Amino acid sequence: MSYSKKSYKRFQNRIKHLLLALILVIGCLKQEVHAQKQAVPPALFTENLFYTTEVMVTDVASPPAAARFYAYTTLAAHLAYTQASKSSLDESLLLLTNRQLEPMILDNSEIMPEFVSTYAMLLVGQQIMPSGDLLLEKQHKLISIFLKRKWLGKKEIEKNIQFASTIANQVLRLARTDGYRQLSTLTRYSPKKGEGYWFPTPPAYMAAVEPEWRTIQPFFLTNIQQYKPSPPAPFDLTEGSPFKVQLDEVFEVTRTLTEEQELIANFWDCNPFKVEFSGHMAIGIKKISPGGHWVGITGIASEKAKLNWEETLYIHALVSMGLHDAFISCWEEKYDSDRVRPESVIQRHLDQEWRPLLQTPPFPEYTSGHSVISSATAEILTAYFGDNFNFIDTSEIYFGLPERAFDSFYQAAEEAAISRLYGGIHFRDAIEEGVKQGRKIGLTILEIVNPPNSLANQWK
Repeated sequence: MSYSKKSYKRFQNRIKHLLLALILVIGCLKQEVHAQKQAVPPALFTENLFYTTEVMVTDVASPPAAARFYAYTTLAAHLAYTQASKSSLDESLLLLTNRQLEPMILDNSEIMPEFVSTYAMLLVGQQIMPSGDLLLEKQHKLISIFLKRKWLGKKEIEKNIQFASTIANQVLRLARTDGYRQLSTLTRYSPKKGEGYWFPTPPAYMAAVEPEWRTIQPFFLTNIQQYKPSPPAPFDLTEGSPFKVQLDEVFEVTRTLTEEQELIANFWDCNPFKVEFSGHMAIGIKKISPGGHWVGITGIASEKAKLNWEETLYIHALVSMGLHDAFISCWEEKYDSDRVRPESVIQRHLDQEWRPLLQTPPFPEYTSGHSVISSATAEILTAYFGDNFNFIDTSEIYFGLPERAFDSFYQAAEEAAISRLYGGIHFRDAIEEGVKQGRKIGLTILEIVNPPNSLANQWK
């Protein structure tokens, strides 16, 4: 059979049209696959981050230790995402700190940033926390979700897991050099003699928590002495002395608390060491740490602002690393000044039957940890989201407390600070100087990182 030139030309045109249609179909399929990957909600990250919070609660992680865990897990997520996507924020946070990783050469083809960031976070949490193996189930669940929703195929999963493991191992190597492993080898703390110094408080009379945390290496702060607050009021029970005035204030305020003040104190309690006794049996009450509360607020703000994955991971890592540094500075002062808690002095000198609304945490009083870390975090979040960013804080619902609404991060930080007076666990100068200390830390961190994706202007 022979074809005319005209028929052959028509045949060629049909082939061209078919090829063009095939190219268009392939293009549409690629776009559909890309759209599917982009459809992974950032809420999946915050959900898995909360799983690490649950492990910290199980372990009764101390406030500074919890902040350290958040710092390394969220840093792993941030680094995995930037390495996978080669974004403009590639390693920016770590490059701006005094902690560095070895250079990494990674093949990011067929790598899904949303998966590797979340998986790397879970891997680091598994290794860095005492009960981290509880996250193994969450790793399997994450894999199942990505396969079921066809965000990743079976052939791609293994390569993505290997990519996330590489990042996680690098971050874990970094964590091993910060001094945490050496804490147990340092000289043990013993309470000093004298009424003005801290000593264990009821009901559990626990030993001092993390007395050598000052030796942990910060991410951003190069000299923690630069953030040292003014000295606390010296112990003096003379009428009219600065210390006695503050002591009387705690005593009087806690005896006339309003319902709202009690609610504020309980909402910001965040004491993972709370113990209740039933007969001779001690029962630990599960509570989130102060840092965990602010990590929760960060997630709430991220969801409200509809941040994408890159932005969500960035601000979580920045806040967590800031919390880590703020706790190091605060704990240095706590064990330097080593000041007694209100409970010890009031029961001995004013009223033997007096009890604070909140259970006194097992470490020295000055400065107020919640005041320091709340003020530092409020500076960071305000610089990123704006001063008039209102939100509803649902962080404590899981722990049986109602939500609270705030008009700004500053308002929330101020409430967290004054809650320590209402709770009867801090003197006023520890609160006010703690706020100054935290703000200085937060502003220093902002000078270093200068958030490139700040949304503040959008909310003015």
